[in-house]
Amino acid sequence: MKHNHLKGFEPDFKWGGSTSAYQFEGAWDEDGKGPSVIDSRPPREGITDYKVASGHYYHYKEDVALLAEMGFKAYRFSIAWTRIYPLGTGELNPKGIQFYSHLIDELLKYGIEPIVTMYHFDLPAALEKEGGWSNRHTIAAFEAYAKTLFEHFGDRVKYWLTINEQNMMILHGSALGTLDPNLKDPKKELYQQNHHMLLAQAKAMILCKELLPGAKIAPAPNISCVYPASSRPEDVVAADNFAAIRNWLYLDIAVFGRYNTLVWSYFEEKGYTPDIQEGDMEILAAAKPDFIAFNYYSSATVKASTGDSAEKGGMGDQQISVGEAGVFAGSGNEYLERTEFGWGIDPAGLRVTLRSIYDRYQLPMIITENGLGAFDVLEEGDVVRDEYRIDYLRKHIEQCRLAITDGVELFGYCPWSAIDLISTHQGISKRYGFVYVDRDEYDLKQLRRIRKNSFYWYKNVISSNGSVI
Repeated sequence: MKHNHLKGFEPDFKWGGSTSAYQFEGAWDEDGKGPSVIDSRPPREGITDYKVASGHYYHYKEDVALLAEMGFKAYRFSIAWTRIYPLGTGELNPKGIQFYSHLIDELLKYGIEPIVTMYHFDLPAALEKEGGWSNRHTIAAFEAYAKTLFEHFGDRVKYWLTINEQNMMILHGSALGTLDPNLKDPKKELYQQNHHMLLAQAKAMILCKELLPGAKIAPAPNISCVYPASSRPEDVVAADNFAAIRNWLYLDIAVFGRYNTLVWSYFEEKGYTPDIQEGDMEILAAAKPDFIAFNYYSSATVKASTGDSAEKGGMGDQQISVGEAGVFAGSGNEYLERTEFGWGIDPAGLRVTLRSIYDRYQLPMIITENGLGAFDVLEEGDVVRDEYRIDYLRKHIEQCRLAITDGVELFGYCPWSAIDLISTHQGISKRYGFVYVDRDEYDLKQLRRIRKNSFYWYKNVISSNGSVI
């Protein structure tokens, strides 16, 4: 639809940015923090580990001042479960509570709204040794962890996100470093883990409403529209299959409290049906999110599977290619430009995704990740000319405004990432931030913070409330 007049962003629109604890904080074993599954995995060859990351743990005041200089209205960050409970349960770590309390206070000092993600990939290693999400005891552990966060930070945090990209942990856990290598039947066990995570999320949402009636809480999956590779009916069916498995499984349960019917049929066909105990569905039905947070980087394109093989592909990154025999096959999209890392660039796909989510659920939305990873170059004079990032974000913000004019209720935009951090796939070399962190894969240097060209551009976007991009 073409609009002659575009609606503007609301006056209180939450412009900001996002990070995650394990990719940004460092100090992985300091001040009582325990190891997570990310810490215990062997690092990939040629890529740094997350032990120091960007050193935010010791630079948080400087980092928050930079966010304030850009004019951030909100900052979405995650809390490391093992910084609060080193073993996932049991004894509380007061220094972990203190760090996040100080971070929240620092944000509020500048008028920046803290948006807290409770769990961003970093399951406590001690819990994984006991079966991790395959063990129903982890549900209770997460609920107790959530209760601790609500009790210690709920007086200052209004916006809560439960689990970051649960769908990506299930579909691409090996690439993310979250997959337990000891699983005997990974696909079936992953969907059992998924059921337990959904229960944990539901319990956290119910608890939030009980303890913090003025707060708002939401899931935070990675959602993208799915295109059929052609108008061939079989390709359209394949796209419908993948959209249900990738997207609607997670949001249908969060919002409606039930499993998506197409996904349940898929489970039965493939033998992935999870064990559902008495009372589970009642818990899922009782939990109600206040909004939807989601991450978007690009669209997906699939075609009909021949049934002969998984036929994986289509993502430009073999670590996270898609396809399953007899269900759908990954496909390229000739109409999209590509990043240096092979990811499709599809701003219009963000508008399609926003409209699809809002039409299905009728809940307010916030984009909690959207960004361009690139090999940024630090030039003489501390200059980083990342016009390619500006171009990417500008086009996506334009599509946000179009979606708002379409009738979508979007209240915030927090691109990935606020400041450079360690990428899940390519280490520090793949940079996303508005601020350059001066370090290499193995040379930490001084971890200096350097404003990129995109820093100044985004500052102007925020100050004009998106009217100047």
